Amino acid sequence: MKYAIISGSHRPQSQSGKVARFISGRLQASDSAAECYVLDLGKTPLPFWDEGVWTSDPKILDIWSPVSAELAGSDAVVVVSPEWGGMVPAALKNLFLLAADGCLYHKPGLIVGVSASRNGAYPVAELRVSSYKNTHLQYISEHVIVRHVGDMLNEAAPQSDDDAALRKRLDYSLSVLAEYAKALRQVRASGVLDRKAFPYGM
Repeated sequence: MKYAIISGSHRPQSQSGKVARFISGRLQASDSAAECYVLDLGKTPLPFWDEGVWTSDPKILDIWSPVSAELAGSDAVVVVSPEWGGMVPAALKNLFLLAADGCLYHKPGLIVGVSASRNGAYPVAELRVSSYKNTHLQYISEHVIVRHVGDMLNEAAPQSDDDAALRKRLDYSLSVLAEYAKALRQVRASGVLDRKAFPYGM
């Protein structure tokens, strides 16, 4: 099983990146055969989408194509998004514009919201509303919100009851995601999907 874990923060040293790396470690600890591709948008900035995508402009595709290939080769996706002003960061929204190329097509996705305080729900709502249409990413019903992220997931062992509870929720949600990944492999192999005729959602 291969997982793509996307950290949506623009910041090179972000708490979202910390959460993404923790999730990668958790997945590999639970399944020694698991492969994880971590895309940290603070460390690997992507070009902004423009019409060059349609004309194979190398200034976009030379950077995007290797990322797209990693995402296309994954069985499931974890999207880690901080809440900036009640919104998903621009770099993450831009990724979903680029990902209309089919690299996330009918892959299951788990949303992990991140907040420095008690918030974090707005990215969950925004991603569910707007990021699946042309990507066809299939968000599962579970999601996780890492509140007070500075105090969470910092050590190998939980440092508080809240930290321990969060880890249990993460483990549960990741196990559900893995089962969706197995199920959606069958959907993609079924022959019923027709991306050529219907590349975009309504």
